[in-house]
Amino acid sequence: MCGIVGYVGPRDCTDVLIEALSKLEYRGYDSAGIAVFENGVITVEKAKGRLKNLEEKMETGHRPVGHTGIGHTRWATHGEPSDINSHPHGNKKVSIVHNGIIENYIKIKNFLTEKGYEFLSETDTETVAKLLDYYYDGNPTATIAKVVRKIEGSYALGIVFADFPDTIFSVRKDSPLIIGVGEGENFIASDVPAILKYTRDYYLLEQDEIAVITKDKVVVSDLDGEILAKELQHANWDEEAAEKGGYEHFMLKEIHEQPEVLKRTIMPRIMDGMPFLDECGITSDMLKSFRKIYIVACGTAMHAGLVGKYVIEKLARTEVIVDIASEFRYRDPIIGKNDLVMLISQSGETADTKAVLRLAKDMGATTISVVNVKGSSIARESDFVIYTHAGPEISVASTKAYSVQLSIMYLFAFQLAYAKGVITEERCRELVDNLLSIPEKIEKTFDVAQICQYVGSKLVNATSLLYIGRGLDYALSMEGSLKLKEISYIHSESYAAGELKHGTISLVTDEMPVIAVATQEDLFDKTISNIKEVKARGAKVILICKDTTDVSKDVADYQVKVPSVEDVLMPMVAAVPMQMIAYYTSVLRGCDVDKPRNLAKSVTVE
Repeated sequence: MCGIVGYVGPRDCTDVLIEALSKLEYRGYDSAGIAVFENGVITVEKAKGRLKNLEEKMETGHRPVGHTGIGHTRWATHGEPSDINSHPHGNKKVSIVHNGIIENYIKIKNFLTEKGYEFLSETDTETVAKLLDYYYDGNPTATIAKVVRKIEGSYALGIVFADFPDTIFSVRKDSPLIIGVGEGENFIASDVPAILKYTRDYYLLEQDEIAVITKDKVVVSDLDGEILAKELQHANWDEEAAEKGGYEHFMLKEIHEQPEVLKRTIMPRIMDGMPFLDECGITSDMLKSFRKIYIVACGTAMHAGLVGKYVIEKLARTEVIVDIASEFRYRDPIIGKNDLVMLISQSGETADTKAVLRLAKDMGATTISVVNVKGSSIARESDFVIYTHAGPEISVASTKAYSVQLSIMYLFAFQLAYAKGVITEERCRELVDNLLSIPEKIEKTFDVAQICQYVGSKLVNATSLLYIGRGLDYALSMEGSLKLKEISYIHSESYAAGELKHGTISLVTDEMPVIAVATQEDLFDKTISNIKEVKARGAKVILICKDTTDVSKDVADYQVKVPSVEDVLMPMVAAVPMQMIAYYTSVLRGCDVDKPRNLAKSVTVE
């Protein structure tokens, strides 16, 4: 889940690599490093910590000057964050940067140790660098092909060989990599934002394809050396879309982008007032054929799937099983050719979700992916793909990606329910019309920012808190709890409100805040009863509810009221204050909002 870049062309290579890495630091910020051809020799500079540490090191020490090189920003897997474990790895003959995990690195390391190689780092990546050195016979592509046949796991590799000072080599398997195409210059990168300052044109490197990149040419071949024709892609995102746009943090910017990205995601999937997923190849006849639906994802995407479960089962009366991707494939799931497996992933590269996709296909199930990144691995390998249109999401904590994932869950539920005859056309149109109103409702929800900031000030000194809700509110509270804990570092758990008496209420004291979500009318009175139970134990209660709700002051210490919409759609509106509460609490605690400790944006390893 690291970020890799490469450049060959007339510009100062170090400048380009540092600039490109700054756009990928959300993928990992445990260390950064570059390898640049300087006077025909591979020169490496690297440092533990943020990219700025590397820049400061080069300002006071040596700054390589050249026109060809590779760079890396790291999220540590094998080996703690340190200068030694930082990428690039290699020697005077070869240097590499790597995103992924080499699963059989111990076997390779033992083999190379017997051949007399010594290892400096604790990383799996160094074994690949030394294996390249061991097999190198003067032919880089043949050597790379031989090496990748020996390694197991996931990888996107940027490679430079000392006797090819004007060339970058790259290869990938299960980790993302693109090749940026400019005028008299070319690039490699883990993600599009890294190259937007220089070009919008790029190639997608497929599984086990080897790219040979010079300033004037890109040649891609398979492992047998057959030259492959590649289709040039064009990125519609401009560089400004990956910048903060005047907001203090990316997270706040992305919260405020939700109305616009929802419009972009919803509108293409509605025709004549009805849901229309046919443009994704998903027809009503196909939907009716599925016996059971599995929704599999990780983290925030899994929480979107939980809302999807409630909505699909309620509207379409079809059984839905939601599971965590990292657990699903290890419990020998019962799936077959009459089942649908939906996979939700912002990046489309989430390793555990990708593994479930392949298992589902092997077992004969139909697969539909909901992803944000065009051309990502999960998108390419699924039978069908529904792209969300959130644009780049830079903050590690997901906000707008969650909202657009929810919108797809709703559209899918509407079309399925109508296709199965569970709801009438009139009801379907009513639901679609309500969904179309959501962007405007969210715009109005931004008015609660001040009360959310005030609530955040009351949570600053908390050491632990609870989120509670029932039904859809419980599914939503899970996401609210995750948002708070991941960026403010306050321990937080979500509980079904009705379960409190079965043990958890013993934790409630006057020092534990409780955030209660109560937007569902049929469950409202029961949720209020649960709120009174925690109030009786001294808890300070923050209530998130509809602006049409009349709640006495003795029920909650603070009330955050959001615009009302039909109950089934309330999660899309009520998610916003939860995001804001997490954001302001983190800011007031002095945390790094966009880059919380120990986390990375795209989890491309298990």
